[in-house]
Amino acid sequence: MTCAEFPQAGAVVSGGVQHGSMARRAVGGPGVKAARRPELRLPALERYEGGGLEPDGDYDGLEFLEADFAGQDGAGARFMDCALTGCALDEVRLTRARLLDSVLAGVRGVGADLAEATLRDVEVTDARLGGTQLHGAALERVVIRGGKIDFLNLRSARLKDVVFEGCVLVEPDFGGARLERVEFVDCALKGADLTGVTIVDVDLRGAASLEIARGVDRLSGAVISPSQLLDLAPVLAGELGIRVEG
Repeated sequence: MTCAEFPQAGAVVSGGVQHGSMARRAVGGPGVKAARRPELRLPALERYEGGGLEPDGDYDGLEFLEADFAGQDGAGARFMDCALTGCALDEVRLTRARLLDSVLAGVRGVGADLAEATLRDVEVTDARLGGTQLHGAALERVVIRGGKIDFLNLRSARLKDVVFEGCVLVEPDFGGARLERVEFVDCALKGADLTGVTIVDVDLRGAASLEIARGVDRLSGAVISPSQLLDLAPVLAGELGIRVEG
């Protein structure tokens, strides 16, 4: 089987990938547009020597090295050309914050609140996070590489040109979100909730594992592999009301 469409869900099943500079294409089927990755070139950074975060603070060209932001309030803050390395983000409040042309490396923490935040041209590497709130957020040209994120809340978020690469996502919630040009590359997706999601040019073929707990009927606009189709067969059968008996 090289290319087919299964009923209801409408996802394209592709048996191969054509690599190119701008796009991946399902063999014998319609093209899926590749995500545009951020092109970060950070300037020489100044070590941040200030105190805690401030609401509506403006941080430009700074390096935050192993800073402890646990419980701090940086709602509405702007981070431009910044690097956050090894920082603790437990219960930090960054609602409506803007992270632009920045890198987050080895950040960790539980309960970070980035609801309605904007992340544009951002790389997140080797994060260890739990219960991160990104509901209503806007992510554009973002790469999340390595690490593990448990219970990521992306409800009603807007993801455009986002790549999840080599990471583990445990029970991520995409409910009501819009995903456009999103790729999962060597990424383990466990117990994902796709309820009410809108999908355009989403490539799931590279996912190391694909487990969808809810919302399998919303896969229209995604591309999966034949082996992933077989893995999803029990969930699809349940969604379509099909009894499978031996």
